[in-house]
Amino acid sequence: MENYHGIVAKQTAFFHTGKTKDLSFRLEALQKLRMSIKQNEKQLMDALRADLNKSEFDAYTAEIGFVLEELRFTIKNLESWVKPQKVKTPITHMGSQSYIYSEPYGVALIIAPWNYPFQLAIAPLIGAIAAGNCAVIKPSELTPVTSKLLGKLVGELFPEEFIAVIEGGVETSQALLNERFDYIFFTGSVPVGRIIMEAAAKHLTPVTLELGGKSPCIVHEDANIKLAAKRIAWGKFTNAGQTCIAPDYLYLHKAVKEEFLQQFKEAITELYGAEPLNNPDFTHIVSERHFNRLTSFLDNGKISIGGKTIPDSLMIEPTVLTDITWEDPVMQDEIFGPILPVLSYSNLSEVIEGIHQHPKPLAFYIFTENSSVQQQVLDRVSFGGGCINDTVYHFVSPHLPFGGVGNSGIGSYHGKGSYDTFSHKKSVLKQTTRFDIPFRYPNVKDGLKKIKLFMK
Repeated sequence: MENYHGIVAKQTAFFHTGKTKDLSFRLEALQKLRMSIKQNEKQLMDALRADLNKSEFDAYTAEIGFVLEELRFTIKNLESWVKPQKVKTPITHMGSQSYIYSEPYGVALIIAPWNYPFQLAIAPLIGAIAAGNCAVIKPSELTPVTSKLLGKLVGELFPEEFIAVIEGGVETSQALLNERFDYIFFTGSVPVGRIIMEAAAKHLTPVTLELGGKSPCIVHEDANIKLAAKRIAWGKFTNAGQTCIAPDYLYLHKAVKEEFLQQFKEAITELYGAEPLNNPDFTHIVSERHFNRLTSFLDNGKISIGGKTIPDSLMIEPTVLTDITWEDPVMQDEIFGPILPVLSYSNLSEVIEGIHQHPKPLAFYIFTENSSVQQQVLDRVSFGGGCINDTVYHFVSPHLPFGGVGNSGIGSYHGKGSYDTFSHKKSVLKQTTRFDIPFRYPNVKDGLKKIKLFMK
């Protein structure tokens, strides 16, 4: 197994020079990254097309444009984020001042997945650079063209002792995890997340785990059905369902089930054409292994919409399965593909009960016009983040920290959330020397009595 000790040592030494902590250094690095992305937009689109058959529209909106907006927001606000934050001081600390300093951890490891291979590598990197860290990025071997381009672009922009891209498969990830990093940021599956956390525990390395899970979507009886159908079809079938926050299964109120499925079929046709498999811009499944796993679900329940596949090009059309129960294989793990199982309900409490029987989801969506129903689910269901009357859209806001809870992840990022994730918050008390409060010392007369007066 290869040894990456040299690269980590080199980055650690560079970090200790203090250069990465300089605000102008950070801003310059972020500006260089932004310019490079703009200049190489076409190459990035071509790479994403080669790896996943992403359309230019999808490549820009979900990957390139997202990252550019994240960079713009960070560059604009970084100067205010880096300032020490003055906080209140209690009366017991008379004469002193209290501050919280944000300091970088040091050398961060960023392990990126294949489903959004550019965005999910660069978005955490923005936070790492903004906070003043060095970083090693391990992109996914399942998207080799994008990973190679990522390595080329980063290699041209930054010296290896500051930012490095290391390509390779599982054995490369394992070798990197044997090294001592100051922070680990991982996006991927729950089983691999456990392996990452186990490796991090050896050195007590702090982690952010962006995982997944089965994200529910509820369509209540009073929902705007036509709009719900369109927004759910968009959120589910973007990137052929290979999105960690895509609606994983649908709970339809029995009163609107048939109407919704009709509208949903029309929404799919509107977005992807009558024959999505003939749509040259419909994303492909990433690998044969994932394709075979997904097609094994097609005999679960009954195919209500779609169901056709093209094995040679790893394509599965948008598919809806009805007559599904929690016992079906499709309901055991996150689907991560363009297959949407449907459950129906009469009473909202049975839905909430069903969700409670399973690990906390990364995302949650409900379509209803009733504000008390909205509040009820927000109060009773624990989830990473989500939307009311929409899907996926919360992910795009730099003002909303994105992350999971429980099985769906640890920690969050985006906007200032990314800066905070890669920063240790260091608490500092600045004490006066002009006077000294005597009663904190054990030799003062009636010391306990005076302390008790203060510390009620």
